[in-house]
Amino acid sequence: MRKTATRLRLAGALAAALMLGGIATGPTAQADERHGKERTLADLAQRHGRYFGSATDNPELVDEPYKALLGSEFDQITPGNGMKWYATEPQQGVFDFSQGDEIVNLARANRQKVRGHTLVWHSQLPEWLTGREWTAPELRAVLKKHIQAEVRHYRGKVFAWDVVNEAFNEDGTYRESVFYKTLGPGYIADALRWAHQADPRVRLYLNDYNIEGIGPKSDAYYKLAKELKAKGVPLHGIGLQAHLALQYGYPTTLEDNLRRFSRLGLDTALTEVDIRMQLPATEEKLAQQAEWYRDLTEACLAVRRCVGITLWDYTDKYSWIPAFFPGEGAALPWDEQLRRKPAYFAIREALGGR
Repeated sequence: MRKTATRLRLAGALAAALMLGGIATGPTAQADERHGKERTLADLAQRHGRYFGSATDNPELVDEPYKALLGSEFDQITPGNGMKWYATEPQQGVFDFSQGDEIVNLARANRQKVRGHTLVWHSQLPEWLTGREWTAPELRAVLKKHIQAEVRHYRGKVFAWDVVNEAFNEDGTYRESVFYKTLGPGYIADALRWAHQADPRVRLYLNDYNIEGIGPKSDAYYKLAKELKAKGVPLHGIGLQAHLALQYGYPTTLEDNLRRFSRLGLDTALTEVDIRMQLPATEEKLAQQAEWYRDLTEACLAVRRCVGITLWDYTDKYSWIPAFFPGEGAALPWDEQLRRKPAYFAIREALGGR
């Protein structure tokens, strides 16, 4: 029964994509549709009390057609790189928020909200931090200063922070980052407390990949979240990145996983969504991808405390996938020419649109 229903739904999505293939589907057409016959994904998500967003990055903002669609289709933005440590504190004690500010200002102009990403991560750290040994008191002071300077700078400008990013290995053990090795696992609770001190109103998340389904890695987050909540540590949500790949299978326990975090009193969000495939893309692969996008969207809608979905940029034109996974790509709902793919229509239908 599920396969038959799936085929029917995919046929509808493919038919919609083909029907629109011969008409204007770029930013101008979509802006017209927003005020006429068609609502945007953000409009549709808002009817469910959710946001629907996209990541973006500073070099892309010179692309006016891209920028127009970014501003019209989505109600939330995540800076892909501009708020990371290497960009915001390139020299010790010397802060540069210009890249993040550019995206915040763009979001404000478009009446979009911003998710801060990310305060503490093992990657994309400046050389001054990774190029020497630290004592625990030294690194603790450096970490606290960085977190609080950045959170204070963006106080009132972001609605949530990915405070600690990718803290666990696949087997549920702690990742051996400079922070873990020097400070021990307590650095996570400290980071959350320091961020909360700097902005008591912002929502604080832990964020990671491969935690969409129930398994050792998501179990580690569940256990940690339960412990942090019991200690009164200010943790408000779990971000599930949802970087998926067709060849590895769909996380069928996603909805159950979202629910168990909700039962801890935590929000959840799908924070970095893309669904890559081995190239070349085929009609069959695009159809399967569309079904996965639909299933992800429906899972979030089914769990009240799943607050929103963010694509890790919305178009294949600026996807990070080909550079990091050679031979893979076509991961997003818009193609390199900003044309809508079957995945777009599957998301739209899941949100209740035509």
